[in-house]
Amino acid sequence: MTILSLALAAASAATTVSPAIEPTTRAAIEATCFDYVDGQLEGDPERVARSLHPDLAKRRVLGETPDERLGLRRMSRDELVELTRQGALKTPKEQWDRSCTVLDVAGNAAVVRAETPWFVDFFHMGKFGDRWIIINALWYPKPK
Repeated sequence: MTILSLALAAASAATTVSPAIEPTTRAAIEATCFDYVDGQLEGDPERVARSLHPDLAKRRVLGETPDERLGLRRMSRDELVELTRQGALKTPKEQWDRSCTVLDVAGNAAVVRAETPWFVDFFHMGKFGDRWIIINALWYPKPK
């Protein structure tokens, strides 16, 4: 066995594979994600609000700023809902190019990647009763 073969075998043995996500769980998580994304693109603040935890933490990495080392743009649920009300991302439906990908689920916690023409979001979601809700979001604005 060559050194390359040994390295590949070791890497594949060390890789953990998440168990398959139940289709109904995946569908419920995706529904929350699309409620959020579509609500923003429609300019529907109520649709956005119902997909977000009241204590949402939404952040964007800014990097070094004059005022802060490791700077973040912070946004609360209320600020996000208000931006939606103002139509900040309202987009004609024919321009909607969006996706929601469930990356992992462990019990009542999930990680999701959402993408639109304007941004990429990574969500932490939690299941409360029978509802999945976005608790945290780290986002990246796409270059225009």
